[in-house]
Amino acid sequence: MSSAAASRAGELKRHLGVFDAVVIGLGSMIGAGVFAALAPAAAAAGSALLPALALAAVVAYCNATSSARLAARYPQSGGTYVYGRERLGEFWGYLAGWGFVVGKTASCAAMALTVGSYLWPAQAHAVAVAAVVALTAVNYVGVQKSAWLTRGIVVVVLAVLAAVVTSCLTGGDADSTRLAVGGDATLGGVLQAGGLLFFAFAGYARIATLGEEVRDPERTIPRAIPTALAITLIVYTAVAVVVLTVLGPDRLAHSAAPLAEAVRAAGAPALAPVVRAGAAVAALGSLLALILGVSRTTLAMARDRHLPHALAAVHPRFHVPHRAEVAVGAVVAALAATTDVRGAIGFSSFGVLVYYAIANASAWTLTPAEGRPARIVPVVGAAGCLVLAFALPVTSVLWGAAVISVGAAAYGLRRTTTRT
Repeated sequence: MSSAAASRAGELKRHLGVFDAVVIGLGSMIGAGVFAALAPAAAAAGSALLPALALAAVVAYCNATSSARLAARYPQSGGTYVYGRERLGEFWGYLAGWGFVVGKTASCAAMALTVGSYLWPAQAHAVAVAAVVALTAVNYVGVQKSAWLTRGIVVVVLAVLAAVVTSCLTGGDADSTRLAVGGDATLGGVLQAGGLLFFAFAGYARIATLGEEVRDPERTIPRAIPTALAITLIVYTAVAVVVLTVLGPDRLAHSAAPLAEAVRAAGAPALAPVVRAGAAVAALGSLLALILGVSRTTLAMARDRHLPHALAAVHPRFHVPHRAEVAVGAVVAALAATTDVRGAIGFSSFGVLVYYAIANASAWTLTPAEGRPARIVPVVGAAGCLVLAFALPVTSVLWGAAVISVGAAAYGLRRTTTRT
């Protein structure tokens, strides 16, 4: 099908290869999470921060494997919304899409405000809105432009993190005994920290939600998702280890900017402003990828009329869901201008964990001929998602459950109205 014909049919154009897909996944995962999630996770896990990171990584691996197999089978925009609909039924697909769109919209606003708080704290809301507008414009003119910008962001963030690791290793304040797990560690704390750290790994969903824009998806997606996840795990482990050896769990837990504080403690105070700038760039990368992912899930739900059908339009020139992108950008800009949602990590984690639990349940139904993963993978993935979701702080669980319930009620009301 030609590009023009694809656009007339409401389909997106396949621009992205393996490298671009990996970069988009890295831009989603190696983002603000590594700068912000370590402190609240250390507050929950104490000296068992590294076991909590390992737990989050295991669950993320299972989710990534299930998502990759499903994305290769269903290379369409929408991610688990599509998988749940096709494998489990319309309601489960809808519930996954609802949790993703609502939770990740709040995450978008949180990332935008993170950019503002790092670049110009006195005008954080104004900077956040400007960032949303600028990145929505980049996404509007084509996914390739977004991939190019994401490459630059990933390079900058990796360079900053490499500088953090180097300065901490060569500084005089590092102490490997701070890595030992002490008596302060509890199972509940490790589970809660694992749920919070999972927020930082969840970006590989962007690759799956862009399935309709990936070339040769049956080959590209199963390669890109585990590659991006493996690189992210290596980076996060290195950063967590060196920051713990310099600050220790107690000091890390009470730090507002742990990476900047770590380089100061390691004897490189001149590097602290660079780390803050890197955090702002990382938040921009996360925001860019989040807007991409939410708009594609919005497109898929609008095609099925779970959201206004007008949002299902595809731009005839740029081959992107332009109305969905503008709508998502407008909602995120409004939230960033009027509210402070930086505490949305827990709420977002709950919604995303429910989303991936449905993905694992969908993967369980695959047959060997359809590329089903080993049975243990979706079982561990689904169980891990549910355990981590309900181990989150109580307020996050309550808000998350309330939002999921509202979505389910809206689905039931729509079905009843349609029958009537």
